[in-house]
Amino acid sequence: MAKKGKGNRVQVILECTEHKTSGMAGTSRYITTKNRKNTPERLEIKKFNNVLRKVTVHKEIK
Repeated sequence: MAKKGKGNRVQVILECTEHKTSGMAGTSRYITTKNRKNTPERLEIKKFNNVLRKVTVHKEIK
């Protein structure tokens, strides 16, 4: 049987850094998962921002 417990995979929310500073309405956020054991620090991934219509850096928020 599968092991029950907390596990290493957790859901994280990524928020656009450029959109936050631009002052435009709304936010660009993505939900993804990460392995807590392999990447204990916060994620930074380039993702597409639909409002700004370009690829920007998205950082993990709490």
